[in-house]
Amino acid sequence: MLDFIEAELEDLKSQNLYRTLRTISRSDGRLIDIDGKQYLNFCSNNYLGLSNHPKVIEAAQIACKEFGAGAGASRLISGNLSIHEDLEKKIAKFKGREAAMVFPTGYMANLGTISSLVDENDTVIIDRLNHTSIIDACRLSKAKLQVYPHKDMAALEKILKRSTKFKKRLIVTDSVFSMDGDIAPLPEIAQLAKKYDAITMIDEAHATGVLGKTGRGAEEHFGIEGQIDVIMGTLSKAVGSLGGFVAGSESLIDYLRNKARSFIYTTALPPASCAASIAALEIIENEPELIENLRMNSRLLGSETPIIPIIIGDLNKTMEISAKLFEKGILASGIRPPTVPKNECRIRLTVTALHTKEDIECLVSSLPEPIPAAAKPI
Repeated sequence: MLDFIEAELEDLKSQNLYRTLRTISRSDGRLIDIDGKQYLNFCSNNYLGLSNHPKVIEAAQIACKEFGAGAGASRLISGNLSIHEDLEKKIAKFKGREAAMVFPTGYMANLGTISSLVDENDTVIIDRLNHTSIIDACRLSKAKLQVYPHKDMAALEKILKRSTKFKKRLIVTDSVFSMDGDIAPLPEIAQLAKKYDAITMIDEAHATGVLGKTGRGAEEHFGIEGQIDVIMGTLSKAVGSLGGFVAGSESLIDYLRNKARSFIYTTALPPASCAASIAALEIIENEPELIENLRMNSRLLGSETPIIPIIIGDLNKTMEISAKLFEKGILASGIRPPTVPKNECRIRLTVTALHTKEDIECLVSSLPEPIPAAAKPI
């Protein structure tokens, strides 16, 4: 019955789309050990290096001793620990909202939120380059999915104009696009939503701890605090832990607690992850030099965010460049379909607050010539 599996695996291998796992024996946020050799890591989302911060690790250890390794049940059964609520209060305050709720992952946060807010009577309108978790959530919701070209506000307005028949219109966009590193035109989206009475939702996975003077995200970056209806984000990137969250009004969070299936029907986030996230958010608030270091390193590679794509196009050439960088002691992943379109294969570089100027110079000198201007130091 499962004979098709071997054939499909062989097909993936023939197309150079077969994926394998590298085993990492040690990581400090900047350097990683693989098979006894040390590599500079330029493909981590641990943007502020907080997963390795002593205060974060200590907080996780204390919580594990106090609450145990796991929550033991769904939040609505017996898994609602005080530390979950402490984290939610911290997130709400950090994001400037009345309330927040946490999910085990960011993927589950998108799935539960979008599928709860809209149904077959509604439409959800998204940017073409939104994260897969958003797309999957839209399909699960059964709402009419409409896609506008990347950051094309004229196209978004056309969709809104012709969508008056739907009961609800939900606009969802990444704040920072995960494969391209550019930023959504949030003020324009908020204006169009207000004009056409649409709901707005942003995915702050790559913006929390990255954008804004104090790392509070895209609203702070643009100076439009409070203008977005639903703020979603993750705790697994700049925050350095694990989990997803949604922040908004009290009524929104109350609604999601009662409607979001990916919240209701799963065991709660481990207490150690909650404690680590609380400690990390406090560090973001109290150690602004981490965000400044991240911005400085991003600027060294000519970028406004820590995600720097080098578009190669050809799949085999992309994987060849990634392999050559690996030989030189640099881990920089090649990104292939279905993550990106067929002719847009790329090396997705990411920098962190922990990288040194020498690390970045080593990276740039190891890249093949010619390289895009965005990957040259300024």
